[in-house]
Amino acid sequence: MAKLNLHQSAPRIGISAGEPAGIGPDLVVQLAAQHRDAILVAYCDPELLRERARALDISLRLMEVTEPRAAMPHAAGTLAVVPVPLQAPAHAGRPDTRNARPMLQAIELAAQACLDGRLDALVTGPVQKSLLNDAGIPFTGHTEFLGQLCRAEPVMMLADDNLRVVLVTTHLPLQEVSAALTQSRLENTLRITVQELRARFGIPDPRLLVCGLNPHAGEQGHLGMEEITVIAPVLERLRAGGLRLDGPVPADTAFLPQSLDGVAAVVTMFHDQGLPVLKSRGFGGIVNITLGLPIIRTSVDHGTALALAGTGRADPGSFIAALDCAIGLARRSRS
Repeated sequence: MAKLNLHQSAPRIGISAGEPAGIGPDLVVQLAAQHRDAILVAYCDPELLRERARALDISLRLMEVTEPRAAMPHAAGTLAVVPVPLQAPAHAGRPDTRNARPMLQAIELAAQACLDGRLDALVTGPVQKSLLNDAGIPFTGHTEFLGQLCRAEPVMMLADDNLRVVLVTTHLPLQEVSAALTQSRLENTLRITVQELRARFGIPDPRLLVCGLNPHAGEQGHLGMEEITVIAPVLERLRAGGLRLDGPVPADTAFLPQSLDGVAAVVTMFHDQGLPVLKSRGFGGIVNITLGLPIIRTSVDHGTALALAGTGRADPGSFIAALDCAIGLARRSRS
C-alpha cells in the first residue's frame, strides 16, 4: 500500500473568524503565526485578516483557495483562506449589520465542506448574536444554527482538561427553561452525550452526573416538581437500558471533588447552572464542543470582546484549545 504524504493525511480543519469587528480575526491571525500538524483553512475576507495582522504587527502570508482540498499543510506565518467578502469595511470594535450575512455565509460554507468530507472539522470564532438579530436574522447561537444546517439535534458541551459540562437547554431565558425541559429532550441529550463520549472521546462506559433543575433537586417536590415528573423517570428508563446515570442531584454540590470522582460529564439543565462553575476554573482555556452533529465542531468559550479587537490584548488560549481539540477529535475519528 502506498504511503500517504502529509498533504493527504493531515487533518483538514476549517476556521470561521466570527464577528469581523470582534477579536475573532485577531485570534485567527495569532493562531496562524504558530505551527500546527494540520491543514488549516480560514473562511473569511482576506483583507480583514491582512488589516488585523498589520494592527497586531504579525507577519502573515495568505494563500487564497477556492477549494479546501487545495490547501497545503500549515506552516507558521501562513494561512490558506477561502475568500468570503464582507459587504462593508470592518472596523475593530464597531459591528456593522451589513456584514451579518457574510459572517453566517462563512460558517455555512465551512460546515458544508465538513458535511461533504472536504474538511475534517470546524472551529468557529465568536459571533455577535445581537448584531445578527438587528440585521433581521433569527439567531440564538452557533449550536442551534449548525443543528438546523446539519438537520440534527445538537447538544452543547463545554470542557477543560478535567471537567465536561453538558447543557440540556441552551440559549433560553430562564423563565422558559421549565417548559422546554421535556422527557424527550432530556433523553435525547443523555443518549447523544453517552454515544459521543464513547465514539469521539474513547470512553467505553461513561458515567454521567445529572443535576436537578430546582434548588436541592426539588426537595421531594416541595421546591418544584420537574425532578419527579421529568428527570427521574428518564433516568430510571435509561438506567434500565444499561446507561450509568447518577441523579437527579442538587446542582450546588454536584461540582464538589468527591461528587466528580469517576464522572465523565456533568449534565446541567440550563446554561448558567453549570457554565459559571466551569469557567471559573480557567476561563480562556475552555472548549465548546457540539455533540450530536454529523461533523466535528469546536469553538471558544467567550464572546466577541469588541473593546479588545485590534489591540493585541486578546488572549488566544481558548481558540488554540479549540483548534487542538478539533485536531485531536479529527485524528480519533479517522482511526
